[in-house]
Amino acid sequence: MTGDRGRDETGTEGDSSSTDGGVGPGELDADSPLTLPGFFDALADGDLLGGVCGDCGEVLLPPRPACYACGSRDVSVREQPREGEVYSYTEVHTPPPAFEDDAPYTLAVVELASGGRLFGRVDADYADVSIGDRVRLTTREPTEAELSAAVSYEREWPLHVFEPR
Repeated sequence: MTGDRGRDETGTEGDSSSTDGGVGPGELDADSPLTLPGFFDALADGDLLGGVCGDCGEVLLPPRPACYACGSRDVSVREQPREGEVYSYTEVHTPPPAFEDDAPYTLAVVELASGGRLFGRVDADYADVSIGDRVRLTTREPTEAELSAAVSYEREWPLHVFEPR
């Protein structure tokens, strides 16, 4: 990753600017794991990082510089578990043109063991997925079709996929 991740006060790898109770003016840049580029850079390095609100405990995936539950800016970065359960799911029959060959495919909101929820593709047929199913997050390189649909800054990001356990 290109960002400056250090160890936070719990010993977990995270953005060193977020360990003192939030992000101050001028401390947030694209390399911070509190941004999408920083989140995906960390994921490419094998780290699943989430924001944790110091005021209400909400887990933010991907991380954000402010809590979407209570609005606090007291957000620190913590490593997140890759295991979770399907919270909700759907099947895509009419995808964007770049993904027509993949259809139908399954997408899900997965609640990780930490309580944070992350949206992504499930590597299973829709008929084989149920709410509560255990899954594990993996990453892979994007296909040529996925790269063709990506905007320039997304082309180096890995894709996250949930695999049934």
